[in-house]
Amino acid sequence: MHKDELLENIDKIHTTEMGVGRICRNLEIDEEPVNYCINKLKQDNSVVTKEGKNYYVNVDDCIITINSSSFTIITAHKN
Repeated sequence: MHKDELLENIDKIHTTEMGVGRICRNLEIDEEPVNYCINKLKQDNSVVTKEGKNYYVNVDDCIITINSSSFTIITAHKN
């Protein structure tokens, strides 16, 4: 259910300038972080939960936090 809502609004998913650095640093990636996170969300094995105002995308070895009203990727961490 929550995953469907994120996929329906995939074109709204974004992050801030500070978020770019934080996501890249925490996940140790060199690629564009929004596309990276969207590709993770699209994976069949991703699990989306909602706690309070945030969605949590748990997939592979990371957890991605997305604000449920603005669709801003707040942060991402290795699990």
